Amino acid sequence: MLSNHIIEKCRNNDRKAQLQLYNKYCEGMYYVALRFLKNTFEAEEAMQEGFISAFGKLHQFTGEVTFGAWLKRIVINKSLDMIKAKKATLIPINEEVMHKVDDETDWNVADEITIDQVKKAIHDLPTKYEYPLLLFLIEGYDHQEISKILEITEVASRTLVHRGKKKLKDQLKPLNYGTGY
Repeated sequence: MLSNHIIEKCRNNDRKAQLQLYNKYCEGMYYVALRFLKNTFEAEEAMQEGFISAFGKLHQFTGEVTFGAWLKRIVINKSLDMIKAKKATLIPINEEVMHKVDDETDWNVADEITIDQVKKAIHDLPTKYEYPLLLFLIEGYDHQEISKILEITEVASRTLVHRGKKKLKDQLKPLNYGTGY
């Protein structure tokens, strides 16, 4: 558990304490960014910018969530900002035709399918499904958080996750030798 003492030192611009925090979280934050950016250089840049931003905004850290969760949110936002800067269209949606979709509470895949196969299948999905599914299934965010991160409505988040899960399941079926689940 990270002590409040180290965070307090970081708030006072103690470089050794900042290096301690960086060393503790840099690898995990790099992989978070890499899941979104799929490019090692861009992921490293997003991770670095995330730390710079976090150290600059450390006065806003209240401790309501863990430091790691707070930092992760910053790194994800930096990653999405980089995607937007490349003029990527994240989610082209006509929300007028969207309807509320209930989550499937029993969504799962066959035991033979590995997490790496699931991640690869998610990355092979259209972008409009990929990012909501990454946030929901891999990062563990709920629809309210996803809606804020991607700047969409909660209804849109639910719909994209629901449709993305269906497409993901279809992609994973051949890996289960066509037996279904």
